Amino acid sequence: MHPLLDVSGISKRYGATVALEDVSFTLQPGEVCGLLGENGAGKSTLVKCLSGVVTPDAGEIHVNGAPFRPLTAVEANERGVSTAFQELSLVPTLSVAINMFLPRPERNRLGMVSTRTLERRAAEILEAHGVSDIAPSALIGDLPLGMRQRIEIVRALHRRPSVLLLDEPTAALSDREWLFGLVERVLQSGSSVLYISHKLDEIRRLCRRCVILRNGRKVLDSHVSEMSDDAIFSSMAGRSVVETFTRSPSAIRAGAPPVLEARHLVGPGIADVSFALAPGEILGVAGLEGHGQSRLFQALVGLSPLQSGTIAIDGIERTIRSPQAARKLGVVLVPEERKTEGIFNDLSTMANISLPVVDRATRFTLIDAEAERRLVEAVTPSVNLPERYLPLSISALSGGNQQKAVLARALIGGAERLLLFDPTRGVDVGAKQNIYAMMRSFVAKGGAILFYSTELDELVHLCDRCIVLYRNGIAGEVAREDLSQDRLLSLASGHRAGTPSNAAAPAIGASA
Repeated sequence: MHPLLDVSGISKRYGATVALEDVSFTLQPGEVCGLLGENGAGKSTLVKCLSGVVTPDAGEIHVNGAPFRPLTAVEANERGVSTAFQELSLVPTLSVAINMFLPRPERNRLGMVSTRTLERRAAEILEAHGVSDIAPSALIGDLPLGMRQRIEIVRALHRRPSVLLLDEPTAALSDREWLFGLVERVLQSGSSVLYISHKLDEIRRLCRRCVILRNGRKVLDSHVSEMSDDAIFSSMAGRSVVETFTRSPSAIRAGAPPVLEARHLVGPGIADVSFALAPGEILGVAGLEGHGQSRLFQALVGLSPLQSGTIAIDGIERTIRSPQAARKLGVVLVPEERKTEGIFNDLSTMANISLPVVDRATRFTLIDAEAERRLVEAVTPSVNLPERYLPLSISALSGGNQQKAVLARALIGGAERLLLFDPTRGVDVGAKQNIYAMMRSFVAKGGAILFYSTELDELVHLCDRCIVLYRNGIAGEVAREDLSQDRLLSLASGHRAGTPSNAAAPAIGASA
């Protein structure tokens, strides 16, 4: 049997940086192969080479036995290779329907694009892929991340590719079963899937074999069933890295007054939400797609309007109209999407981190580079970001290191309250452990964290307690000793103490 995909000796360099070096593997018809590696291992570069986004410097690729060297993503699609990217490729200012058929939407006899026809066809495609809760006329930018992720996946599947590339496809999905069902359909058609994920349970469930990259080179191509988790992590990182959560003692300062209080907040997507955050506390927030978590975090830093209710900092009511105003009060939001909301791609890593305090390194309108570096180097150890990355453009960093830079920027101004919205989404095991260590160190020093995650096990193992959102309000609060994934999911699904509410169950997905 000839492989559907044959990658032979692929290499790619960016100046002195080796992104890929002599990588070879194959994909057989009807096979799901996992692609693993830490951030910066070369996975994204390999996906870009296969997608037509990047041209390799050396090596050959064959698809269905024919040479494959696309110059654009459109050409890759036409040749039978389709990609659902982790960093979504959708255009936020266009509708779901138009995005579904880009870059060549169907035209009528007059050469015009019929919006009605596109929306009707998009609705049929979404329905065929098990998506009935997304309006084809909706603007992509108005949709929560989980919905956008599903559209990205459906668009890739609709092209009926011979080879499907799924890049961290469940990073924003809570309901993985929807995706797993679609993968089964792809395999039944005889196509193959390259599945990039940091989640070993997904790799073990879907993949017969996996390819592991480290420092741009393939270090393993083996059957998944023949390897332990520890062996896989060791191959990925060159050391033994076990993805475990060790619960630390609570750092809450008993008897201390709250450092952040939300009192009966009401606004778009928020229905009478109240909570208090104590010094030294990690307060978790759980919720399924579209139940107000994103709006809540935005409202706390002035990005979403409030109709009523108050926010108190250290017991004093404050009006917060912008993230800058929030930062001055010691409240900093680490946003959901680092690519579009967290980083400035055209700036260096150092400039991205120093932005909030660059005035401290400015003399006579000029930036003192040494002073700037001292400010930045004071916080980068907290997130384990190597100093060698500071002069580089942040766009050249892996996703995990970009997220570390975003966290370093949050810390650099002396934040006392961090609002972390799914901070480990799409980062590898090592970066996750660095983020967990930063969180625990931050609260141990008296800081406080409001923490939302789509990974329920993170909430269970990191938080002192957890509030659960349902229909934009708080469905319940779970104490530290009662935290479990089942308990959180039950409340997030509209059940109270195991008794379902009269409301219909919400769509499963990621954050709103």
